[in-house]
Amino acid sequence: MAADETAYIPPTEVDLAMIKRILPHRYPFLLVDRVRDIVPGESCVGVKNVTSNEPHFEGHFPQEPVMPGVLIIEAMAQSAAVLVGTTLNLADKGMGTYFMSIDKCRFRRKVVPGDVLELHMKTLRGGGKIWKFEGRAMVGGELAAEAEVMAMLNRGENG
Repeated sequence: MAADETAYIPPTEVDLAMIKRILPHRYPFLLVDRVRDIVPGESCVGVKNVTSNEPHFEGHFPQEPVMPGVLIIEAMAQSAAVLVGTTLNLADKGMGTYFMSIDKCRFRRKVVPGDVLELHMKTLRGGGKIWKFEGRAMVGGELAAEAEVMAMLNRGENG
């Protein structure tokens, strides 16, 4: 290490500004507001504040808005991608993460406007191009959804 370089120390929490430096997603498809409790390479908790003005609630369902299950799973994957990005110091490096599989997916309760969705992600396998995670989406301590997700990391031209 050169004298002017400092060792990278992964953060334990990232805000929306840092998430945008790691993920390519933007509104309305950026589904994570904050990621906390980051243990590099191991686990994290993504936080999604579910609000009534999100576009999917116009049609799913107007009389009883419910967050689509596929978006809950996508929020899990985005949380996991932030974990990978912070672990490997990939902010501003054009990282792409692409779904490979979704297994053992179960939905346990509705997620509605006003809920705070916590996305508890645990690494099952990682370190290279292929990462696998166990995810549990929680609302107020109650299980809303669970799944195992696998993704391929593409570091892009700058990574």
